[in-house]
Amino acid sequence: MKKLLLALLLLFGRWPMADGLPPRSEHDEEWTMFKGNASYYSDKLHGRRMANGQPYHRDSMTCAHLKFPFGTLLKVRNPINNRTVIVRVTDRGPYSKRFAIDLSRAAARELDIIRTGYSMVEITPYHPNQIPYRIEEDSLPEIPELDLQYTPAATYPDPVWQQDSTKTKEKPE
Repeated sequence: MKKLLLALLLLFGRWPMADGLPPRSEHDEEWTMFKGNASYYSDKLHGRRMANGQPYHRDSMTCAHLKFPFGTLLKVRNPINNRTVIVRVTDRGPYSKRFAIDLSRAAARELDIIRTGYSMVEITPYHPNQIPYRIEEDSLPEIPELDLQYTPAATYPDPVWQQDSTKTKEKPE
């Protein structure tokens, strides 16, 4: 019986991951959206260090996730009220299989899950649009060259400070 189960497992793929993440292939650049329960940090943790070394602040838009690397931006949506926040992964956790993500208090307040304590959310990696800008030489406007002219200091008859008009002149006697 065990051999049959093992053969079926090898034929039809791997076991799904425990936290609900889809399996990631080596060539995949992005994770797809997945669902899971979200909880939020207790106020007792305010000021303590997170896994990345920074202190936790309850008013920051941060989260804890087990799989995503530090600094990853995640778009978290509450499907009940359709509210969305973008948070940065700064900590590891939650270590309970019931929850997929721990949010800071500010993010939980934006998603309106403070009263219930937890809620089902949709989590998607967020990649801000970065539009590369390359200047084409053909598209540059014609800019006339500047012709700067200067007069050498040696051609001035007197230094400027000696040409002061407030200087009193001696009266002839």
